[in-house]
Amino acid sequence: MIERYSLPKMKIIWQEEFKFKTMLDIEILAIEALAKLKKVPAQAVKRIRKKAKFNLAQINKIEEKTQHDVVAFITNVAQHIGNDARYLHLGLTSSDILDTTLGVQLKAAAEILVDDINRLLKALAKKAKIYKDTACIGRTHGVHAEPTTFGLKLALWYDEMQRNLERLRLAKEEVSVGKLSGAVGTYSNIEPQVENYVCRKLGLKPARISTQIIQRDIYAVFMASVAIIGSSLEKFATEIRHLQRTEILEAEEQFSEGQKGSSAMPHKRNPVICERICGLSRLLRGNALAAMENVALWHERDISHSSVERVIIPDSTLALDYMLNKFIQVINDLTVYPEHMMANLIKTRGLIFSQRVLLNLMDRGMSRLKAYDLVQHCAMRTWKEEIDFKNSLMLDSEVSKYLNEKEIDKIFDLNYYLRKVNMIFSRVGL
Repeated sequence: MIERYSLPKMKIIWQEEFKFKTMLDIEILAIEALAKLKKVPAQAVKRIRKKAKFNLAQINKIEEKTQHDVVAFITNVAQHIGNDARYLHLGLTSSDILDTTLGVQLKAAAEILVDDINRLLKALAKKAKIYKDTACIGRTHGVHAEPTTFGLKLALWYDEMQRNLERLRLAKEEVSVGKLSGAVGTYSNIEPQVENYVCRKLGLKPARISTQIIQRDIYAVFMASVAIIGSSLEKFATEIRHLQRTEILEAEEQFSEGQKGSSAMPHKRNPVICERICGLSRLLRGNALAAMENVALWHERDISHSSVERVIIPDSTLALDYMLNKFIQVINDLTVYPEHMMANLIKTRGLIFSQRVLLNLMDRGMSRLKAYDLVQHCAMRTWKEEIDFKNSLMLDSEVSKYLNEKEIDKIFDLNYYLRKVNMIFSRVGL
C-alpha cells in the first residue's frame, strides 16, 4: 500500500489523486484497527477493502453541494462500499484524515528534497576539489580583500548545505506525524490503538497530544527549514551572478547553443537560472511567514490555517525541488575562468598583500598605529599614481629602515595565503 510513497515526483504528492488515495488508505487502516479491537466484523474489512474506491469528478460534484471536501469524499466512497459504509470514518473527525494525510505528503516531499540536497552536495564536492587550489581574489564589501581559492567558495557552500541537510532531516522527522484522536483530541469515540496502528502502517508517529488538529508550530518549523535552504541557494546564486558580471567574469552559467539572452541585444549572456533561484527564494520566505501566522488558532481549532496551507506547502516544496535541481544543473555545467581570476587578483597592483606588510613591520618593532598609517600611505600612493604597491614600499624611506628589498619580495607570495586550504577542506569533509 505504502510503496508508492517512495520518492514519487514532487508534483504527484500534491495532486488530488494522491491525496484521496492516502485518505482512503487511512480510512481502511482505521477499519482494520477497529476489527482488531472486535468493533468491526473481520468479513466487513475484506468486503470494504475489495470495494473501496473513489471518483474525483463525483467528489467534486458532491462538494459543490456539501461545501466540505471530507464529507464529499466519504459520501462518494460510501456509495461504492454499500452497507458496510457504516464502519467508514467511525469515531473520526475530518482533521484526523486531513492532517494524517498531510503527514504522509510532507514526509514524501521531504524525502525528495533530501535526495535533491544529497545530489547537490555531490556536485559541489566534485567542483570544489577541481578548483581547490585555483586562486582568486576574496572580496569584502564588494572590494578586493585578500586571496582565497574558488574551491574554498564551493567548499563553504558544501558545508552550508550539510547543515541544511541536517535541518531538513530533523524537520522531516517532526512533520512525519499523524493523529486520529477525534473532535478535540480526547479519543472520545476512537481508541488510541487505532491511531497507533494507522500511523505505524503509514510510517508516521502519533502526535503525543493534539486538539482537533496537529499543532501548526510543527509545520512552521518545516516551512522555515525550506525557506532557509532557499536562502542558502539565493546566497550561492547571488555569488555566481556577481562573478558573471562583465567586468569580473570569473564564472558563469553555461550558455547553451541556441540560447538567447535578450530580444534586443544579441551579445547578452545572462545568469537567468541564478536570478530565477533568487526570485523564488523570496516566495519561500514569504510562505514561511504565513506558516508562522498559522500557529495561533482559536481554542481547539479554527479553519483559518487550512486555506493558507493548501497554497503554501505545495508551492514551497515544489519550488524548492525545482530550485535545487536547477542549481545542481548550474554547478555541474558552470563555466569557470581561472585566467580571469588571476587577472582580477593582480588588478590592484599588489595591494592585497597590505596586511602582511603591516604584520611584518610590527614584527620588526614598529607600533601597530604607526605601521598601519605607513602602509596605508603607501597603499594610497598606489591607488592614486597607479604604481605597484611593492615599488611604493621600496621607495619609502621609512619602510626601508625595517624591511629590505628581499624581505619585501618574500611578503608578496601568493602561496602564503593558500597554505591552509587542505586543512580547511579536511575540516568540512572534502
